[in-house]
Amino acid sequence: MTPFDYRRTHPLNALRPSDIGKQVTLSGWVHRQRDHGGLIFIDLRDRHGITQIIFDPEISKEDHEKASILRLEWVISIKGKVRLRGKGLTNPKLPTGEIEVEVHDFAILSQAKPPPFSISDDHTNAHEELRLKYRYLDLRRKNLSEKLALRHQAFFTTRKFFNDQGFYEIQTPLLARSTPEGARDYLVPSRIHPVHFYALPQSPQIFKQLLMIGGIDRYFQIASCFRDEDLRSDRQPEFTQLDIEMSFVTLEEIKILMQSYLKTLFKECINYEIPETIKAMRYFDCLEMYGTDRPDLRFEMPLIRLDSIMKNSKFAIFRDQIKQGGIVKGICVKKGKDISRKEIDHYTDFVKKFKLNGLAWMKKQAKGFTSGIVKFFTIDQLKAIEEKMDAKTNDLLLFAAGDENIVNQAMDHLRRLIAKEQGLIKQNEYQFLWVYDFPLFEWNQDEKRLKSLHHPFTSPHLEDLSLLKKDPLKMRSLAYDIIINGHEVGGGSQRIHDFKLQKKIFEHLNLNEKEIDEKFGFFIEALQYGTPPHLGIALGLDRLMMLLSQTENIRDVIPFPKTQKASDLMMQCPSKISPSQLNELKIKPNPKEIPWI
Repeated sequence: MTPFDYRRTHPLNALRPSDIGKQVTLSGWVHRQRDHGGLIFIDLRDRHGITQIIFDPEISKEDHEKASILRLEWVISIKGKVRLRGKGLTNPKLPTGEIEVEVHDFAILSQAKPPPFSISDDHTNAHEELRLKYRYLDLRRKNLSEKLALRHQAFFTTRKFFNDQGFYEIQTPLLARSTPEGARDYLVPSRIHPVHFYALPQSPQIFKQLLMIGGIDRYFQIASCFRDEDLRSDRQPEFTQLDIEMSFVTLEEIKILMQSYLKTLFKECINYEIPETIKAMRYFDCLEMYGTDRPDLRFEMPLIRLDSIMKNSKFAIFRDQIKQGGIVKGICVKKGKDISRKEIDHYTDFVKKFKLNGLAWMKKQAKGFTSGIVKFFTIDQLKAIEEKMDAKTNDLLLFAAGDENIVNQAMDHLRRLIAKEQGLIKQNEYQFLWVYDFPLFEWNQDEKRLKSLHHPFTSPHLEDLSLLKKDPLKMRSLAYDIIINGHEVGGGSQRIHDFKLQKKIFEHLNLNEKEIDEKFGFFIEALQYGTPPHLGIALGLDRLMMLLSQTENIRDVIPFPKTQKASDLMMQCPSKISPSQLNELKIKPNPKEIPWI
């Protein structure tokens, strides 16, 4: 028996009326099947699209009978002739909707069990866990395959852009040394060196700085990174990062470069024009106005500080919080008069998740404010609130009081929730923001020590060096983040290229000489062999793909993602390791903790 030649002459989105009369070979999956008595219609699908094929008993009775057993997701290959569809039977929703292919010969290449969820229905109601278990089936759906196509286009555009800018693409190791970079490392035991471990890289940070010391000048990499941290909708334990480092350039130059890259990326991938100039805000200004260093600027509603007014009011809850060192902030929901008391109670319950005790509210009417708390304020105080919050008739004002960090966090999330529920977010719009002048350090309350806000290789503002001994928490770093629609898409900094300053920073992070030598000795030595001034940035490509494809779930843009509990339902991992494997690695587990050993 001669094997059927299944090599395609056309992908399944390609045929048009100009191809009428052509003999073609098409291969793909059975997407839909319709038996109209005498004729059998099949929608044949591949990743490119769909073409309708028709089995006519007058052309081949044998093929028509064989086609009657076809089921969804069977893989077939057909040979036939392109013809116009019948009058009134065109499908304007398909690029191939004006034609069909009459089958002259075909073969069943592979049968399929009934899939556990609908693939022909693009907006399936199947639970995400089921779709992750059968991810290879989920990838057949147009919704996901289009996102992978967008991902490919973005990566191709990225490589071309940086090649044109004179960058080298260089791969850095995946097996490296464990260094403190913020999150927990994923560790890999060494068989050759018992009880020693590699760490999977949280980022190529040290490697890219070593490349600058090595004179590489301009480096980029689409890098795999790993962090053992608590997950959320825009995080994964393994993720893809666009990593960039440059020597002998300034912060302004890297901002211009990244704005040019983002402009190219958005234009090439989704035909969206981003502004020539991206807005910029200082870190503390972001916290003051929005409660977060990654604000969503697609809508208004800034946070307004009201301490100076509230501290003299008769509203004891606010007054007492201010006396205890807390703050009062409010937001003005424009035209929020129709937001019901039930909805306000919903918002009150929502902010309690962030340890805020509750919300107070007022509504601005034509004759003044209405609310149960109005009586606690003088006419002048109400007037001051009105002016400071730019309150107009029919606006709703919401107030929060408490610890500054708690108020900021709660009001940031409340602001986003109200915008989403009240339809205030401008769709199909992207708002970009540079955030800069971050603190160099933050205080780790649990360990009672300083901690790098970004990472320990970030350079401080040189004019702040005098604060290193007397007030390090007031030091600013030469770090910067790029924010898109409320998501931190990337971050970077000027690096420390003076080994003496780098040692001082390590010492202020409570590392002694021995710890510095054990963790970073090779790096400190490298800095002493002529290190150029250098800086860089890293962009989370998965998060960027999530924004480009307008989904809220990062798992939608990753071919084989993990769940929010960092497990792979398809591969069923993490999985148990056999005793023989552990013995080979010289690892002796505690039997009480690992009962199958």
